[in-house]
Amino acid sequence: MIAPDLRKQILTTALAMNERGLNQGSSGNISARHGHGLLITPSALPYEQCTPDDVVWIDGEDKVHGMRKPSSEWRMHANIYRSFPQAGAILHAHSMYCTALACLERSIPAFHYMIAVAGGDSIRCAPYALFGSDELSAGAVSALHGRSAALLAHHGMVCFAVDLEKVLALAVEVETLAHMYLQALQVAGEPPLLSRAEMDAVLERFKGYKP
Repeated sequence: MIAPDLRKQILTTALAMNERGLNQGSSGNISARHGHGLLITPSALPYEQCTPDDVVWIDGEDKVHGMRKPSSEWRMHANIYRSFPQAGAILHAHSMYCTALACLERSIPAFHYMIAVAGGDSIRCAPYALFGSDELSAGAVSALHGRSAALLAHHGMVCFAVDLEKVLALAVEVETLAHMYLQALQVAGEPPLLSRAEMDAVLERFKGYKP
């Protein structure tokens, strides 16, 4: 079996994603870079039923290896890895608060300084595209330019980090920010935002900080 320990880590992270309320059932997906390709959770199989053998290897030529079908979003994962060399792991989920904002086609602006955890002064929302499509992949890559997290309109969220532990932590942080932003909108409409200069100062302070 190729990379048995990494396969186990992927499944452990997928279970933790569901346990922390970031995802439900077999929706969402997690991958890790492996050589010139990636290892990704299988399609339509509850994580509780998965074994390391069920994790699918997709090589650098997009050839699928394994006894299961890969997640329908494998193209998005593959293209994110190709576009962002610093990405070592990717998490895509239909988390409640990120998805609520995504269904409103709203990005998350600089209402709180921790927006900088995703690398910029906003967390963008990519345009809607059919799940599993090249258009969805292209939109996600564009929304992630200069960022490590994005919303996907009428769909969910996606983020990347250097490894599985850090990508789960980032996803939790982004979902928390989405929750806070939605609550702020309910109380007073659009909240006041930090200026570009204020966010630049935060981003400078965040250099070297990896969630």
